[in-house]
Amino acid sequence: MTSQLGDNPSAHTRQIRTRDPRLDFYRGLAMFIILIAHIPGNVPALWIPARFGFSDATEIFVFCSGMASAIAFGSAFRNKGWWMGTARVALRIWQVYWAHIGVFLMIATFVALLNGTGAFEKDYVGDLNLWPFFDETPANLVGLMTLTYVPNYFDVLPMYIGILAMMPVVVGLQKLHTGFAVGFVLAVWLGANFDVLMMPAEPWTDREWFFNPFGWQLVFFTGFALMSGWLPQPRFHWGLVALAVVFVLATVPFAYFRILNAVPELKSIAKDIHFLTQKTDFGVLRYVHFMALAYLGWAIAGQGGTRLLATGSGLAAAAWRFVLRLILKVGQQSLAVFMVSMVLARIIGFGFDQLGRATSVVLLGNLIGFGLIVGVAYLAGWFKSQPWRNKQVAQ
Repeated sequence: MTSQLGDNPSAHTRQIRTRDPRLDFYRGLAMFIILIAHIPGNVPALWIPARFGFSDATEIFVFCSGMASAIAFGSAFRNKGWWMGTARVALRIWQVYWAHIGVFLMIATFVALLNGTGAFEKDYVGDLNLWPFFDETPANLVGLMTLTYVPNYFDVLPMYIGILAMMPVVVGLQKLHTGFAVGFVLAVWLGANFDVLMMPAEPWTDREWFFNPFGWQLVFFTGFALMSGWLPQPRFHWGLVALAVVFVLATVPFAYFRILNAVPELKSIAKDIHFLTQKTDFGVLRYVHFMALAYLGWAIAGQGGTRLLATGSGLAAAAWRFVLRLILKVGQQSLAVFMVSMVLARIIGFGFDQLGRATSVVLLGNLIGFGLIVGVAYLAGWFKSQPWRNKQVAQ
């Protein structure tokens, strides 16, 4: 998603300091999809991309985070040196760590308050498998703080922390030779897929983090390398577009649950190739599927996102510009939006439990959720702008 700038580092530096609307658009789109996916019993979740292919919005989020990290941390590594770049990454790890702790405590408090209440007296604590935490709080509080206790619903941010911790190593190797960095990333990914590298999720079983950072770093550093200029930008070719379309469509029968339930033979094949499509360690077919989708997304957006930003007249064009502004804003504030959406999804799910899941209720609940994460994005952007520091012009 960057221009190929050859050996001109100053030009490349100027390029990646500029926000890419494609990055913000697709990351924002992923935030909406992630909210839909996290709401319990949410009917629209049956129609998200994950139901029709091997990859899903998580890949979009991680890939775009890799690209955003190249923008956010790349200049520190280039201009201030490896140690200052590492310090910059350490600060981000610190921020994401406390974001994870805050989200966990907020949701744990919410489910504790609502557990057994409402029309169905539902076990909301059990839904998230948090009874071990409440029953053995002293021991598991230590596990929570050391990331050795990571329930499934809460493992995206720990995965991100693990990947960020690898960044100084990858950047350091790339300074020696790009091939060293590529070799390291591939070796770590293979170690995850062959169960050599993993992170324990709880001390009382052998369950690992649902998102193994040693596997998922492959898609993160692909985005990082593209935005950093370590890899050449893709070239548009109709043959590659056709190949990507064919591959994406060919995966649908092995991913869509209705087809799998109707055709036992396909379901059997899907089970046989699960090693290649599994989510925890990031199977190779997930990577290929996502890269095919990313190429199509890149081709659709146009150079520099020109097709996304295309202007026109009429009501439809005006509506698209309005929607685009909202999506871009959400993409620009993805961490704040993600944190709130994790909590918001449980609240909306509780609302559905009490009010039912009629079409009108589900539609309203999702629209309210969309409106709230857009509001969070604008609020986070306002705080980041530090308006209190602007000097007033003398009248």
